[in-house]
Amino acid sequence: MPSTWTIKANDKSYGPYTLEQMRTFANEGRLAAHSFVARDGEMAYRTAGDDPVLATLFRPQPQAQRPMFFTAEGDIGRARDEPENSPMSRFIIIADMKSRSIAGIEEEIHRYGQATQLTPQAWMLTSDVTINALRNNLIQKLGRIDMLFIVDATHNKAAWFNFGPEADSRIRRIWQTASETQAA
Repeated sequence: MPSTWTIKANDKSYGPYTLEQMRTFANEGRLAAHSFVARDGEMAYRTAGDDPVLATLFRPQPQAQRPMFFTAEGDIGRARDEPENSPMSRFIIIADMKSRSIAGIEEEIHRYGQATQLTPQAWMLTSDVTINALRNNLIQKLGRIDMLFIVDATHNKAAWFNFGPEADSRIRRIWQTASETQAA
């Protein structure tokens, strides 16, 4: 009989799920190597990356890709026929989670496109969503004392939430000064 797994998130158990379902979850970004899972019949949870069968879902797949070289001027490895102004934006998202689990915001980030975790509370995301729409949706996953900062590196924009009036004023002043200097 094939194995099934249960997923534990926010102190709740979901499942059982087949390997094919787990593969789909991993491809959708809903299952990560750090997600807690237990095989059918097991009581102890472990990370999906530590499960011998599920670990294969998180190994990088070899893909033929063009070389990419990023500099301050952009991607110098971009093909000549690729449009420079793509509808996709590159975001850096930083969440200071003090009152809620990071899992909720991480799941939400992965809903918007290809994302990778840079540090425990920072991600890089490529998406066609606007920075304001992204911020407004992500703040739904924040608690009262959690903070969020997003940079749209493609369009030189920033959005933030819950920093307080003094920090908000300092961020605006620095961001606007940098934008004015760049425009001059």
